[in-house]
Amino acid sequence: MTTSWRHLPPAARAVAAAADEAVAAASTQDTELYGNAVSTLATTDQTGLAMGSATRLILEERHPDGLDSGDIQRILTDCVRGAASWRPDVDPHVLLLLLAGALGLHDPDEQGALDPAALAEHGPLLVAFLLDGRPFAPYLAAALDEVRRAELHD
Repeated sequence: MTTSWRHLPPAARAVAAAADEAVAAASTQDTELYGNAVSTLATTDQTGLAMGSATRLILEERHPDGLDSGDIQRILTDCVRGAASWRPDVDPHVLLLLLAGALGLHDPDEQGALDPAALAEHGPLLVAFLLDGRPFAPYLAAALDEVRRAELHD
């Protein structure tokens, strides 16, 4: 983990630390570190909201004019190809649902939520691919801030 998340409340700190570690491990294809971080992410509240918000923020920056079906297909295909060399269990359908959720096209209340383990295993793969070497911390911090603001308004 490259960023200190000590300023966050304990629950958000746990999500941030595990997400940061998982994305870093996905970026370097560190299987052992990835497995440990994913195990933590799978049991941490707010993982889906934080990772989904971070994914959306990255997509908005990389595709300011929006995404078309070709963009989505390229993202999924390239992400799966990149991950399959070290994560042969990567599931394109889960990545599609994560991408759809980040874009607001998948409502877990109406269409069923992803299994927390599948979310934890695939979310960092998608984020690391989208980051393409850029730092994750600014996106994660902004995503956690969005989650916090949303919780205050509920």
